Amino acid sequence: MTPARTWIIGTVLTVIVAITNIGIANGASDSAHLTAQRWSFDGIFGRFDRTAVQRGLQVYLEVCANCHSLEYVAYRNLTEIGYNENQIKAIAGQYEVEDGPNNDGEMFTRTAQPSDYFVSPYANAMEAAAMNNGALPPDLSLIYKARAGGADYIYGLLTGYEGEETEHSVAEGLYYNPYFPGGAIAMPKPLYGDDVEYADGTTASMEQEARDVATFLSWAAEPKLDARKKLGLKVLLFLIVLSALLFASKRKVWRDIH
Repeated sequence: MTPARTWIIGTVLTVIVAITNIGIANGASDSAHLTAQRWSFDGIFGRFDRTAVQRGLQVYLEVCANCHSLEYVAYRNLTEIGYNENQIKAIAGQYEVEDGPNNDGEMFTRTAQPSDYFVSPYANAMEAAAMNNGALPPDLSLIYKARAGGADYIYGLLTGYEGEETEHSVAEGLYYNPYFPGGAIAMPKPLYGDDVEYADGTTASMEQEARDVATFLSWAAEPKLDARKKLGLKVLLFLIVLSALLFASKRKVWRDIH
């Protein structure tokens, strides 16, 4: 190996190690290490547990939707997790949306329909910030993708709040959570374990509610994940069969030549 090539490889490795160490250091200083959870949708063969997603939707509607929007998910998308048309109409029918203009050029309010996107709890971002001491609650449609750790981050954040007896001090109006970057979060503890009465009879606990809503938000960000995995497996099987046929053809051709 020439000296120039050795120098280039050494430089590249040094840069990679430096970047890795910086990332580790930043992660360690900003937030606690996330504990990896087991999720039904992990891996190439993983699939969303529909019952868990439905329970997570219930937690979102009864708890999270009071502050957080889900603007990139339409009510009709709920067909993908097992809801029928009447159930979706009933869920959407609990909300009203502004529409228009009508024939008189005026905006009007109507009952939400399955084709509408999840209704935001606030009229606009300014109202949302004003109602939350200046902190704008993030939209949760893509929170699974927007935060490193995905579902593990959501679960860790929701279960990671420390009580008033914590030794960590934060500014007034903030709450200590080791999984939030910087440790100080404006959102008060949202889950306590008795926030919902599950429709399927599952016993509610803080950990159960956190797992379910993390599963729901993972599905909200990746509603076509199961379909893509199925397609990927079909393509993989096709490529395996094709490779086997090409290999057999190659052997036959060369056998005939020799």
